Amino acid sequence: MTFTVADHILARLREWEVDTVFGYPGEGINGLLAAWQRDTKNAPRFVQARHEEMAAFAAVGYAKFSGRVGVCASTSGPGAIHLLNGLYDAKMDHVPVVAIIGQTERGAMGGTYQQEIDLPNLFKDVAGAYVHTVTVPEQLPNVLDRAIRTAVTRCAPTAVIIPQDVQELRFPGPNETFRPSPSSVGIERPVAVPDTDALGRAAEVLNAGHKVAILVGQGARDAAPEVAQVAELTGAGVAKALLGKDVLPDTLPFVTGATGLLGTRPSYEMIRDCDTLLAVGTSFPYAKFLPGIEQARGVQIDIDGGMIGMRYPFEVNLVGDAKATLRLLIPLLENNRNRSWRDKIEANVAQWWNVIEQQSTVSAKPTNPMRTFVEASKRLPDDAIVTCDSGSAATWYARHLKFGEHTRGSLSGTLASMGCGVPYGIGAKAAFPERPVWCFVGDGAMQMNGLAELLTVGRYWREWDNPHFVVVVLNNGELNQVSWEMRAMAGSPMFPESQTLPQLNYARFAHDIGMVGLEVGSPEDIPGAWDAAVAAEQPVVMDVHCDPNVPPIPPAASFEQIKSTTAALLKGDDNAWEVLKEGVMTKMKEMATRRRD
Repeated sequence: MTFTVADHILARLREWEVDTVFGYPGEGINGLLAAWQRDTKNAPRFVQARHEEMAAFAAVGYAKFSGRVGVCASTSGPGAIHLLNGLYDAKMDHVPVVAIIGQTERGAMGGTYQQEIDLPNLFKDVAGAYVHTVTVPEQLPNVLDRAIRTAVTRCAPTAVIIPQDVQELRFPGPNETFRPSPSSVGIERPVAVPDTDALGRAAEVLNAGHKVAILVGQGARDAAPEVAQVAELTGAGVAKALLGKDVLPDTLPFVTGATGLLGTRPSYEMIRDCDTLLAVGTSFPYAKFLPGIEQARGVQIDIDGGMIGMRYPFEVNLVGDAKATLRLLIPLLENNRNRSWRDKIEANVAQWWNVIEQQSTVSAKPTNPMRTFVEASKRLPDDAIVTCDSGSAATWYARHLKFGEHTRGSLSGTLASMGCGVPYGIGAKAAFPERPVWCFVGDGAMQMNGLAELLTVGRYWREWDNPHFVVVVLNNGELNQVSWEMRAMAGSPMFPESQTLPQLNYARFAHDIGMVGLEVGSPEDIPGAWDAAVAAEQPVVMDVHCDPNVPPIPPAASFEQIKSTTAALLKGDDNAWEVLKEGVMTKMKEMATRRRD
């Protein structure tokens, strides 16, 4: 049997230890699909998504949680275009993903053939780190190897474009005269650290601080013990950027939780009042949630020199691996014996969790979304992988969900794209079929992409080592996040024509496709529904009917936001009274709890 270019691609992916490719079939990759059909082991495994965008999102989820390269495949033309959003998610969150894309046959290229588009130009921005078209077999394996190496080393998406007829060509043997360009599999990455002088200057800044705050992002994930040790030495608290939620567990008393618009009050107050800021592995962009320009001295640690020193006038910018850099920095740090700052942070954190508990009990019609997340925290398996979609679900995920030591979690942090929650979960299961996965998704994102990908879950769940897969749908009947943004930022009432969603019974939909469907219509239903979801031995969809008028109150609302929201309500917002009532009751719970504490 002829060994084709497509056969070689699959063989080379196996050599790179790629075990899963997420994709959707089409004429442009028929040669590749034929190679899969010939491969009796289905290795790497082809996981069929419902849409190419979802295949790319699943590859991003796989890469985020596994730490390995994610791979997706699509046909030419519309299939390639569909990949873009998921690949942009990979680019903006710095995730290694390789896209293998079909193209029109070489002889037809340039003739406006069916589904022919200029793929190199289309992908030049999103996969600018490396995008190349294979026109003859001899270019392989070099092109594929380089795409994988570049994706891994630059933490970015890359693309390999292969015309349909090239996929079916015979791949030359290693001893033929016209040999392929030499290449090799594997990569050993260096551990970068700053020089001794720079470390000394960073230690001087941190040792001089009396009120040290640490801000971590996803770049600090492998340095959790070192971050905790620095916090102990300096008496600091640790706030987390959205993508850094799983760096340290929320059970630690000095971890203040998320920061930013979706953040917690302890994080906001710590950074507001600090005199020294250490940022590790984060490009957190929101200046108004950072210290004032003249307020604090600062040190930043990041592996990417292109992303360092961008958000704040840090005094010392250390380019290096977070774990290795902190290990070298720790012996230079003095033990701050004045614990008053740390004691205040820990008191604020303890108080905050009491506030969260009390606010979740505020009555709402029909349920308060905060209650769902508070009850989830009590049952979240320590080894769970949690995904969250964009929208109001991200607010409650960031503030209210308490992660354990081994819990992993992520969302579309920088692109903030709707529709990633369920495919991220599928990618997580492909990487870790033995771990429980929970997905928190708004009804808007569920209608956009999630419903279709439930069919993918339904197809593959019986093959997982652990079938535990829970999708929580926050069913409030509207695009809730946009409604609040319209009120707070544009001073405009909620516009029903754009915001209201079609009604759907998500629990019944789940039941109809062979899953467990749980409908939650009252606060009393929430604990029992969670118990049933945890105990289920097959995927579960929890359809939680939520009140859209429970306000996602930021840790510090600006005067302009309050003014705009008030103006929106006075202009005739259909839900003005309910919004006002829920906001007052939520704030009163916070004030009452803070007084008691």
